[in-house]
Amino acid sequence: MGLIRTLHAWAGAILALVLVVLGLSGSLLVLREDWVKLTVPQARAAVSPTAAVLGAAAEAVEAEGRPRSMMFAGPHLGVHRLTYPKDGMAYAAADGAILARWTDTERVEQWVFQLHHRLLAGESGEMVVGVSGLAGAVLCLTGVIVWFPAWRSFAGSVWPRSTARRDLVSSHRDLGILMAVPVLILCLTGGMIIFSETSKALLSAVAPGGVEAPRPPLAGEGDIDWPVALAGAQAAFPQATLRLASWPAKPGAPAAIRMKQPAEWHPNGRTLVYIDPSTSRVIGAVDAQAFGPGARLQNVVFPIHAGSVGGRLYDLVVFLGGLALAALGGLGLWSFLVQQRRAWARSR
Repeated sequence: MGLIRTLHAWAGAILALVLVVLGLSGSLLVLREDWVKLTVPQARAAVSPTAAVLGAAAEAVEAEGRPRSMMFAGPHLGVHRLTYPKDGMAYAAADGAILARWTDTERVEQWVFQLHHRLLAGESGEMVVGVSGLAGAVLCLTGVIVWFPAWRSFAGSVWPRSTARRDLVSSHRDLGILMAVPVLILCLTGGMIIFSETSKALLSAVAPGGVEAPRPPLAGEGDIDWPVALAGAQAAFPQATLRLASWPAKPGAPAAIRMKQPAEWHPNGRTLVYIDPSTSRVIGAVDAQAFGPGARLQNVVFPIHAGSVGGRLYDLVVFLGGLALAALGGLGLWSFLVQQRRAWARSR
């Protein structure tokens, strides 16, 4: 038990600042859509996500310069979100009129997202985030193990009564037990998002079955008639919601339309329809509900982590979980530094 306690303390101290940043930025991202609605008035309107309405908007957007992808507006957020090559982004109104353009981190909500996902450090930062998330899950488990021998001291006090080390440790321990489940889930799912391919392979090995996603088919070249393309996608999956369109990445590649079937948790769905730009017709599809249990489980990792399922109540759980992660990191580091200062003073 002493070794586990020592490893927990040192690992927590090393990871503390990263976990504080991830916790606070994650909590802020729960409020992302609320912030967009506050700063972009058109986002407060509801948009009917029909093929005709969204197709007309896609045509208008393309006339202003072809984006890489277009996340469609809907009943809960009335603006389309556009992504352009070389990190350009924009919001467009329901009719496709451009409302705001920016580069990757010029808007607050995108800066917070990049801080949370990559620590503003590109792919290297993304790796640090993934490792820190998985390490945070291990810290959560070892913290519960360390807590058991002292369970009688639990007082439910999440705010330290003083800056004395015993009070800092007591609050860290009590908060950790109270929020162990959401913090563990957020850390574990965060790591699984970063290392998604490895996570999917492991889950599929444990729970195999279903169909494999086919490779994108070859396609011709041309200007896509988006109302026709979206109508074809809707006909392929009548019960699904149109969520995102991607333009061909290179000549010979198809366009892709993401859809959300009723049973899917992911906010943009994982169901795909491929479109031939030369005809605007459907040339292939990927039914996310036909995947095996492991692959479907991987598909729910993001909505669980991001609070995209469960409504406002689960939003609150994720928000408080992020704050708890930040507080645990701060309290743990503070108490660790107090202990090390005392040890240094005794050694003099």
